[in-house]
This record gives sequence, C-alpha cells and structure tokens, in this order.
Amino acid sequence: MKKSEILEALFCVLPTVSAYHSPNTFLYNLLKKIARREIEDLFQERNGHSIEFNPFGELNFPYHSMGTIDSLNLFDLDELIILSFYWQNKTRYKKALDIGANLGLHSIILSKCGYSVSCYEPDPVHFKILKENLALNNVSNVQCYNMAVSNESGKMEFVRVLDNTTGSHLVGSKPNPYGELEKISVETRSFNSILSDFDLVKIDVEGHEKALVCSTDKDDWENIDGVLSIHDETNALALYKHFKNLGIKLFSQKINWHIVSKLGDIPLNHYEGSLFVTTKNKMFWE
Repeated sequence: MKKSEILEALFCVLPTVSAYHSPNTFLYNLLKKIARREIEDLFQERNGHSIEFNPFGELNFPYHSMGTIDSLNLFDLDELIILSFYWQNKTRYKKALDIGANLGLHSIILSKCGYSVSCYEPDPVHFKILKENLALNNVSNVQCYNMAVSNESGKMEFVRVLDNTTGSHLVGSKPNPYGELEKISVETRSFNSILSDFDLVKIDVEGHEKALVCSTDKDDWENIDGVLSIHDETNALALYKHFKNLGIKLFSQKINWHIVSKLGDIPLNHYEGSLFVTTKNKMFWE
C-alpha cells in the first residue's frame, strides 16, 4: 500500500506551527509545495486505491476532474491544515456538520477521526461521487443529503459552473458567474434548524455564507464552533458585522489564527485561508 512519510510528518508538524499558517509566510509556501508533490504522487489515479494516509488510516479517493479544478486541489495545504485541526480536536468535538461537502473528503476524514457526521451537497454530480467515495472507504457514520443549506427551507435555483464545478452556487450568491452555466432546482434546509444538533460545522458554500450566518443569533453558537470559507468582500463585511454584534469571537488563518480585531483581518477569498468562529477564548491546536 502506498504511503507518504512526508505527509505523515506534515500532519504531525502542522498543529505545532499554527503561528505560520498564514499564506503570507515562507513556511506556509514551502509546505504547500512539498504537500502538492506528495498528493500528486498518491491521488492521481482515476480508478483509485487505498493509500495509507496517516494519522487517519486508509483513504481511497480516486481522481476526478471538475473542470479547471480537480480532486487534487481538495488536498491543498489550506485543506490539510483543517484536516489536521479535526484530528487534533477529535476528543473535543463529537458531531460534525459538513455544509458544501463537494466529493466528501472532509466528511470521510471527520468520520475517520471518530465524529458522527451529516453532510450537505446540492450538486447532483458531486453528490453521486461523494456517495461512491463514502462506500469506497466503508464509511457508515455519515448521513448525506443532496440538498443545499440556506437561511430558509424550500427550493432555490442552483447554478452549476461547468468549467469549474467547485464554484457552483445558489443563484444570487455570486454577482458575475462566468463560463458555461447550467441551472437546476434544489431543495434547501434552513441553517438554524439543523445547527443545534452539532458541536462543529464546516461551511464552504461559494458566496452564500452571509445568508447562513446572518440568519443566526448568539444562542445558535453557544455550543458549536465553525470553520468557514469566505468568498468575497461583501461576505467578509457581512460576517464581520454580524459576529461583532453578537459578541462571537473570530480567529483568522490570514493572521496566523490570531483573534480578528478589524475587517482587514478577515480572509477575502479561499487564497487567504479560513475563519474560525467560536464563543471560546482560543482556537485549540495543542
């Protein structure tokens, strides 16, 4: 069985160097190049096979193209940092919510960390592959929903961006979607109706994050922490104002997971990293 001792060492190191997780640091960019080389070697086969992906155990994740982006990009360093956070906190959290599950990597890793997981993915093509990936990895503690999550339950139009299906989104979430587009109707479930069942949520909803977050109040965040991907300045401003008004703390990868004190500390896109949301006084890496 193939494995990478370098990746295994990387997962050991990442929690100890959280002060250098900003994409602006030299160490981050060095580790990003090293990780990419290892990932290409392990996960470029379309048929897939089990890889020893320690500390998580075996992982079978076949290669898929999603337009200009492919499944190798799901293992970019920012994602590996979040996966290491899941492992580091596997005794702190028990039930995880994966919103915008894509092909299922985060849900699979969360499961291998011992979490019970519910995941939502509205794209029917991605959802089919997600289900296949769960089966390949013998994952039984993940509940999957071919639905979107929004501020209300019902139905919405979903825009599939065919040149880059990782950028597909609920209509209105992005001002100027580009390339060939396909629109379909999808079911939605309201964010605050499902939040209370979990203690950790990962949100990657391609510009729809402000609709989810701004539908919550302080009580919704009392017993749950969140890892969010921010997609533009409009969403960054909306989240900053909302959480500031609620008195909820934000920790930003853009500034090496220090607490957010001004709007400029918030990531404006996925290239600047993730945002951690909590009522606690710190983000736990030890």
